[in-house]
Amino acid sequence: MLLAALFELHENKKEFLEELNNIGLQGVSVRAESSYKCGIKGTRIVVEVNGKEEFAHSASFSNSHKHTHDEHRHTHEGHDHTHEEHDHTHRHNSYLNIEQRINSLKVSNIVKKNALEVYKLIAEAESHAHGVPVKQIHFHEVGEMDAVADIIGVCMLMEELAPDRIIASPVCTGSGLVRCMHGILPVPAPATAYILRDIPSYGGEIKAELCTPTGAAILKHFVDEFGPMPEMRVQKIGYGMGKKDFETANCVRVFCGISNICGSDPVGINGDENNAGGSGQNNQVAELQCNLDDMTAEALGFACQTLMEAGALDVFTIACGMKKERPGVLLVCLCDTAKADEFAALILKYTTTFGVRKAVLSRYTLERETKTALTQYGKVRLKIGRGYGVTKTKPEYEDVAKMAKTQDCSISEMERLIWESIERGELRVKN
Repeated sequence: MLLAALFELHENKKEFLEELNNIGLQGVSVRAESSYKCGIKGTRIVVEVNGKEEFAHSASFSNSHKHTHDEHRHTHEGHDHTHEEHDHTHRHNSYLNIEQRINSLKVSNIVKKNALEVYKLIAEAESHAHGVPVKQIHFHEVGEMDAVADIIGVCMLMEELAPDRIIASPVCTGSGLVRCMHGILPVPAPATAYILRDIPSYGGEIKAELCTPTGAAILKHFVDEFGPMPEMRVQKIGYGMGKKDFETANCVRVFCGISNICGSDPVGINGDENNAGGSGQNNQVAELQCNLDDMTAEALGFACQTLMEAGALDVFTIACGMKKERPGVLLVCLCDTAKADEFAALILKYTTTFGVRKAVLSRYTLERETKTALTQYGKVRLKIGRGYGVTKTKPEYEDVAKMAKTQDCSISEMERLIWESIERGELRVKN
């Protein structure tokens, strides 16, 4: 489904399918077909192994090397289906075999590297779930061939689409029970649950397996951040359809566009490509807050210093009135959205609060550059900001303060001397 959704974003779909079908996967063919779910048109990718479609789009683990079709109903990570009842022996591939197979394919080294890292996540999860060393993990050959095509296809599209940043919504795993070759297991399957550690996920109302180990591993490897859809200007939308039908649309949807958290806006805030002084940046930050009324000034100062040293964008306090008519302090910490959990933990550790509030804020910032100016008083760093038709230059405080001490003058007097030197063109600036 993810392969199909990314496929819809590709400019030359026919060329991509031809390329995927000629990378060296013997006996495997991949095609795309239109599919409708709840009235929505999308694409379903069909992978056939030796002319037959494999029902399971997931790498499947087996701890046996040989079995016959009529011994039991056979599944791949919960996708239950019955094989024809005739005696036939399946082969299984170890992780080493998978590595050799992927390295033999006619794809770039980047695609091979990403695919092997995805498979490593799967193998480690299966190893943990079944209590078997990674070297003893074996993948059912037919399901493995299908999964290789899926994983390689996604890695190829990721390389060609080359997104600057990938954000995914929390993962819906499905719920209930699922039958697999090891018996009846809860959803998500143990390997899936292991891979999704530290990733926000939920079961939902659908009693089925909606996320396989392969899907979970691809997400864990490629996704930079999990959370709500950020503010962005969407340019393309892809719908990848599953085979099953549920009350809700069984699809993966991908948005591709320019997001404010990915850096500069190439056309400026008003869509003016000729916006003087650069376009500036519009991104997002996390704002963490808590109210404090039982900390000493020294302890609060230490907490603020600790947050700044950990890489906070800014930390400040505001006097406020609290319950029970107590005077208190509002502690505010601004940080990168991806590090919000880390800084919330630091606030809980170094302050007396029992809770931290979080808000995600959009902000407009100037594109920043630092240059060093050589003056008769010493070196001074100049912070230069450009964007939205504005250009600003400011000497770094620490450098000005050091120079003011040596010249025995005030900060304002030192800044005046620096600016006068700039205006006279006496400063030599180097990058």
